[in-house]
Amino acid sequence: MIRDALVVDVGDVRLAVYISGPRDAPPMVLVHGYPDSAAVWEPLRAQLDGRYRVITYDVRGAGASDAPPRRDGYRLERLAADLAAVADATCAGWAFHLVGHDWGSIQSWEAVTSAAFEGRIASFTSISGPSLDHAALGLRGQGGPSSGQRAARPLASGLRQTLRSWYIFLFHLPLLPELAWRGGVARGWPLWLRLSEHVRAERDPDQLRNAINGLNLYRANFIDQLFHPRARRAHAPVQFIVPLRDRYVAPALSLGLEKWLGDYAREPIDAGHWVVLRDPVGIAARIDRFAAQHPPLSPATGVSAFAASA
Repeated sequence: MIRDALVVDVGDVRLAVYISGPRDAPPMVLVHGYPDSAAVWEPLRAQLDGRYRVITYDVRGAGASDAPPRRDGYRLERLAADLAAVADATCAGWAFHLVGHDWGSIQSWEAVTSAAFEGRIASFTSISGPSLDHAALGLRGQGGPSSGQRAARPLASGLRQTLRSWYIFLFHLPLLPELAWRGGVARGWPLWLRLSEHVRAERDPDQLRNAINGLNLYRANFIDQLFHPRARRAHAPVQFIVPLRDRYVAPALSLGLEKWLGDYAREPIDAGHWVVLRDPVGIAARIDRFAAQHPPLSPATGVSAFAASA
């Protein structure tokens, strides 16, 4: 159960933040994807907040958070600034574990590869959300450490991912995606999750708002990152949880990234995209196991949060 809720101001938006777990436990920030709100994390929160100070928030434009007035308000750098503001308001100076699903993971890569966050992120677990920079560089043959990987990824895995990404092209069309969501997709979303993911999700009263506003995540970032990818190296330990039956994100997007990540953990699982709802117990166990290997430190003292709370 959520213990605290607060509002964090970030420039032109106010973010709704939800916190549970012991105040002296290691902090863990979970960032949701599209077209969800922070409510998607509640089954996972119940598994984690006995050991961690679990922090979730409605990303800008979703749930109870404000929507920026312009499309460029959804740029990756703005989303990273939101994460920084939430962490400043909730983590009391400790480095934090970061978990992202779908767009929550995509936007979290901006922080994990930004010098401004160096030392602030103890670990990062990415679920079904690749770095747009790494994905674009991989398509150009610059993603892997060996020439064999560079040759294979653009041809085979690139084609497979393009087929899975049909909806991204749709989301860039004017008006049509909005009409689809308003015309019944939002109302039918729980049914779609039940049929496609075998998940019984609670109806989100903000589903239509999440979906309409969240289209700007795609429109503000994808084309620019595709044509202008940046060489971005992670400064935190990275774990990929890779659902092998993900109909939206190809498992190959988490392969051959040593050039950007160094050694990283990768755990394939027999699951679909919304595994955070389908198997919260299993996902929480994997997150917990990786986080326990990388205890966060206080920037002020260099003391482990696990040691401080013992």
